[in-house]
Amino acid sequence: MSSASSVGPVDSNRDPNLARGERMARVRDSMRAAGVEALLLSLGADLPWLSGYEAMPLERITMLVVPVDDEATLVVPEIEAPRVSHDGRLFSLRPWRESEDPIELIASIVGSRASLAVSDRCWASHLLALQRSLEKASWRASSTVTSPLRSVKDAAEIAALQAAGAAADRVADALLGGEIPLVGRTEASVSTEIAERLVAEGHRRANFAIVGSGPNSASPHHDPGGRVIGPGEAVVCDFGGSYYLGDTVGYCSDTTRTVFTGEPPGEFVELYETLEEAQCQAVAAAKVGASCESVDAVGREIIDRAGYGDAFIHRIGHGIGIEEHEDPYMVSGNRTPIVAGHAFSVEPGIYLSGRFGARIEDIVVASDAGPIACNTADHAIHVVA
Repeated sequence: MSSASSVGPVDSNRDPNLARGERMARVRDSMRAAGVEALLLSLGADLPWLSGYEAMPLERITMLVVPVDDEATLVVPEIEAPRVSHDGRLFSLRPWRESEDPIELIASIVGSRASLAVSDRCWASHLLALQRSLEKASWRASSTVTSPLRSVKDAAEIAALQAAGAAADRVADALLGGEIPLVGRTEASVSTEIAERLVAEGHRRANFAIVGSGPNSASPHHDPGGRVIGPGEAVVCDFGGSYYLGDTVGYCSDTTRTVFTGEPPGEFVELYETLEEAQCQAVAAAKVGASCESVDAVGREIIDRAGYGDAFIHRIGHGIGIEEHEDPYMVSGNRTPIVAGHAFSVEPGIYLSGRFGARIEDIVVASDAGPIACNTADHAIHVVA
């Protein structure tokens, strides 16, 4: 692995809105190339990535209207306007009153522009209302414009991901070191403690804390509940949250470690050693220029060769940033070449239904000097109580 310094230092004195201004310029270039006349950003990661403002998921619509040929305008409920850190170099602010029709207001800003891209996360009710008001418009997802840009992280974003990963590692180290008791506790209780520890380690919020024990460890997205963890069991813990570094918006952590409550049987050790090799080799394969699908293929071939192919039931990784899951996806069929700044998970898993399972996950950033792991917590099997 290369060191974190290979991505370049972060200028802590640099105005984050200058970076957002550069993003706005790149977005407009992408709009021109795609023939998009206006970009309409509502809920989802595109809005904070471009403006620095995270909208609340309310029935009151918030929308940043970015014409390709004019200044951007953030239309926001008046009740929410005090939350906006407004920089006139990025956009003008237009609060709307309860007595106004925000859909008509947005439509008036769009004007005669007819080729529009709208947030992938925009509420259907808002989009349908906009379509009624903009009858002549054609629509596409904003991700067709923004995703190729958002998927390549700059130095400040990488620093935020590394800080998030280091904070999550401190929780993982506590788990591996036996500081988080498991035996005799419910999965839900352990999940709550992990979430609380994420916040104590600097996350603004925990986004999820999966705890699957015994046969539940073979369920990749298990919902932790009232099952009491017993001795002699595999326990898969997959957790992450949103971490705010300086003036950045929240960037996500996401890591998985598997422990065993007692000496693991030989069958589990064999499974885990296969998994550890697959994860290590897949991370090493995540080099600039390699295809996204090749990372999946490297890990999957090792698991297939060991006879566990049918027990690896998901892709090997997903992109990460402001959202837990975003481009690029490390999956068969995605021939997109990896470029410096791509950030993604590498998380093979092997799941024997009804018995036990295991998963190892690190967040990795691609750099010209080689893949950089944002998670460094030990991968080996740890026996805990």
